[in-house]
Amino acid sequence: MLKISILDGYIDEPTCLGVPPYISPYPRYIAGAVWDHDKSSKISYMTIDQVRNNSSFLEILSKSDLVIVIAGMAVPGRYLSGFPASPNELVSIMSNLSPVKILCGPAARYGFGMAGGKRTRELDVVKDVFDLIVKGDGEIVTAELLKNKLDVNNIDVTECRKNASEIRNFAIKGANIVSQHPFYPNYLITEIETYRGCPRSIVGGCSFCSEPSKGLPDFRPINDIVDEIGALYENGVRHFRLGNQPCIFSYMSKDAGKIEFPRPNPEALEKLLKSIRTVAPDLKTLHIDNANPGVIARYPEECKIIAKTIVKYHTSGDVAALGIESVDPIVIKRNNLKVTAEEALSAIKLLNEVGSKRGSNGMPELLPGLNFVFGLDGETKNTFRLNYEFLKSILDQNLLLRRINLRQIIPIPGTKMYEIGTRIVSKNKYEFQRFKRKVRQEIEQQMLKNLLPQGTILKDVYTEEYEGKLTFGRQIGTYPLLIGIPGVYPLNQFYNVKVIDYGYRSITALPYPININTAPRQTIEAIPGIGKRRAIRILAKRPFKDKKELIGALDEPEVGNKLLEYIHFNQ
Repeated sequence: MLKISILDGYIDEPTCLGVPPYISPYPRYIAGAVWDHDKSSKISYMTIDQVRNNSSFLEILSKSDLVIVIAGMAVPGRYLSGFPASPNELVSIMSNLSPVKILCGPAARYGFGMAGGKRTRELDVVKDVFDLIVKGDGEIVTAELLKNKLDVNNIDVTECRKNASEIRNFAIKGANIVSQHPFYPNYLITEIETYRGCPRSIVGGCSFCSEPSKGLPDFRPINDIVDEIGALYENGVRHFRLGNQPCIFSYMSKDAGKIEFPRPNPEALEKLLKSIRTVAPDLKTLHIDNANPGVIARYPEECKIIAKTIVKYHTSGDVAALGIESVDPIVIKRNNLKVTAEEALSAIKLLNEVGSKRGSNGMPELLPGLNFVFGLDGETKNTFRLNYEFLKSILDQNLLLRRINLRQIIPIPGTKMYEIGTRIVSKNKYEFQRFKRKVRQEIEQQMLKNLLPQGTILKDVYTEEYEGKLTFGRQIGTYPLLIGIPGVYPLNQFYNVKVIDYGYRSITALPYPININTAPRQTIEAIPGIGKRRAIRILAKRPFKDKKELIGALDEPEVGNKLLEYIHFNQ
């Protein structure tokens, strides 16, 4: 019986996320390839954070016949629940291991992306500790390696799947690996691939993006996606994101591969989403990710139907991440970007029209999120001015955005921007920092107030970490909002909360309703109108049997009546 370990060092690509609470398709497909070869194989899945925190995982790695590492950031990100593996860290772990070792993922293809505004780090630092560095598809190369009885000679590390249907069995058979993830089952989101390849690859794609290198769109059949989700659901998964594609609105689009912006196929999305709901009837999260604003702008009728279909079948709090990149016409032209300012605005308006209604979890149903990229060819001070004016116009028109993502490029080998490198990033470093501060202070905070007025109740907020006497949590879903809860509350629990204040990219909220007889001092102090002195009075006189006792203790009826909006009296 083969013993195989999969070490998940986390990945972040333009179309795929695999940092906790997400698990990417990479480990699932690879596990499926192993079990497809030999169903008796013992697979140990572990995350890089588990290895960091528990030395027993190193022992499991050392006793394996094969160690498969998945790693690599192709886009910069900030993460709350995990931190991607670095090349030096992998060298330290792998150097003393004797099994056959292979590296898969974006790191193997492009090098290690360390941070926005910096080139990827070359593979030289890790090449001596891995027997194979897989430039192709990890599951396909793994299958070949197993057929060759782990003989690494004559293995084609560039081999890729021939078509999307080839991974059907791998995707289904690998579903069971999710049970070994440390966030399983309550806080694990499975990233689901609908297709790969970019329709705009026929015109070269955006100057900075790695997706065009994957070729023209290769759509996974609806039944394959649905059967994979069914297998994951049977294995206890309840949170799903259709995120692993350049544009969900373009799934099964007509004339894909023939024109740059193919016409969307609303019937295919209806069938896909309806079928998912059939095989996973009690799912808790069904979200999307990427959407091409150029497609939405060009085909508003079809895209409005698709947006309504998404709202019909998904769960609320969903985000369509729009790759705007820049609204500067010079930058758009030099980098072959996909949308003008006017087209982007029309896409934002369409999504607001369909999705701005508040859903069952307290968040709007479906809103746009905007991605901007800085350090592109042609960028000047005027670029920052135009981008700011665009965002300000959205705010002034009372349109809602769930997210504004401002990032600097990671130049990826094989792209036009790799040749230019980080020269423009360095030149405009201070402009970028000033722009970020201005957007946070003048745009994002007011947008949050419009999005979630004070008193809004958000359901099922999952607590993740502490900062002093503050507990941080998020709802489960795509791009969840960070929520600070005054007081120390148990982690890995779900709470309903009520919004009371706003940061620049986060909100402050209180558990709702608050048990006034057991709540910590920090929570009581944070209730609007209470403060430190009144909180001390409440703490000294509790427990309270009813609202009459509480109002009497405060000796201020108007404050007491306001307090009643937040509390209950269970002793």
